[in-house]
Amino acid sequence: MMNGLDLRAMRIPYSLRHIPREEFAGIENVPETPMPGDVVLASLVKIAKNSALELNDGRRCTLHEGDLIAAVFGNRYATLQFEGLAQRNGDSCDLLSMAGLCGVVHSRHSKVAEPTKLRLLGAATDRSGNALKMSNYRLPEPIVRKRPHVVVVCGSSMDAGKTFTAMSLIKGLSKAGKNVAGVKLTGTAAGKDTWNMLDAGACTAFDFVDGGYPSTYLCGHDELIELRDLLVGQAAARGADYVVMEIADGLLQRETSMLLRSPVFTTSVHSWVFAGSDPMSAESGVRMMRGWGIEPIVVSGALTMSKLNIGEVEAATGMGCMTAAELQAGKLNPLIASRHLQHEVPRLRSIA
Repeated sequence: MMNGLDLRAMRIPYSLRHIPREEFAGIENVPETPMPGDVVLASLVKIAKNSALELNDGRRCTLHEGDLIAAVFGNRYATLQFEGLAQRNGDSCDLLSMAGLCGVVHSRHSKVAEPTKLRLLGAATDRSGNALKMSNYRLPEPIVRKRPHVVVVCGSSMDAGKTFTAMSLIKGLSKAGKNVAGVKLTGTAAGKDTWNMLDAGACTAFDFVDGGYPSTYLCGHDELIELRDLLVGQAAARGADYVVMEIADGLLQRETSMLLRSPVFTTSVHSWVFAGSDPMSAESGVRMMRGWGIEPIVVSGALTMSKLNIGEVEAATGMGCMTAAELQAGKLNPLIASRHLQHEVPRLRSIA
């Protein structure tokens, strides 16, 4: 028991999977102005949009009103769901994601239900009485001497097929005997993406949660570059020769645009793959990337489910398209390998 709370019943979500249960030892007042990464205990008041919680072991748990959960303040950007910020309304807040992100919803898609409501019970503290923060449980800086080939998958929007494209690339490379890692660099905590990468044959998979972030919305440029170095370095330290990295949302999203305009980021990438939802978004996306000095090696994504879409994209961009099945069969592997030989990139900051 802790302050009258039975911690045996506490649900710990995916976003807090690096914090051991025994670290939850006490509570204190929630800060008036919470910061992303601040960990709290909350009671479920009203179930709405999110009726389940993805637990730290990956299991999807059905929620019930009155449940005790651990949650973490964070910002969320999801065009098909919520925009939420790491804020509170008195002793209440909203559940922003199934992986335990909490804050206050500022806008939502018109077809999405109201957010599930939480009552804040207190900020979680460790056995020394210090407030629990995600940043204190990030993976350590690796010592790496080998730079893996980095393939970045970006796209036109949420649900354009980026994750499935990344998973298919991993499958194609792993079937060819390559040690390939998956990295979800930006987005909002959700275990399914990294689980899918592992299921496709990745030797290891990481996301921003491993770097101490509940999400990356409103992160600064230098924070994202440091995060990139940490996650790619961790992949290399575990023997990855290739890293397939997914960047969330579309090219117009703040962090995506910032990264693709940054030479510090783009010069570390060997190959680019664009995932589009339809031909017009693909033509626009490829044109935008070319304007930033980036040339994708192929277009894929949801649009490739239609041969007519493929024909339109190839005619409009002069670039080839590949379906998920073709990526999984390794059809892109030779081009990826040739890019590695042609393209020398700067070393990661974490490389010794």
